[in-house]
Amino acid sequence: MDANEILDYCLSKKGVTETFPFDQETLVVKVGTKMFLLMSLEKQPLTIAVKNDPEWSLELREQHPQITGAFHMNKTHWNSVSLDGLRRDLILKMIDQSYDLVFKSLTKKAKEEIENS
Repeated sequence: MDANEILDYCLSKKGVTETFPFDQETLVVKVGTKMFLLMSLEKQPLTIAVKNDPEWSLELREQHPQITGAFHMNKTHWNSVSLDGLRRDLILKMIDQSYDLVFKSLTKKAKEEIENS
């Protein structure tokens, strides 16, 4: 998958926006006001950071050398994922879980606004 495919997939979800709050190469994708994916547009191979269930994160890190604790993030919850050599369905599943976990953490009001938009 390339950066455009990742971004298009994320933007197809409700309440998602893209920003560059840190610099011009680190794309941050948010649901509501909270980020659920970071992507370095300059780094090769393409690497993303996503939030995942801690138990699943441990399994993923054991099974795939491309998946590690995310730099500058809470490594219990955030994974750095080098997309090189990973199956598309696994990448999408990690993105889906990240979106869902972050969406669930939003306030009731924010969730309702997104669901009704």
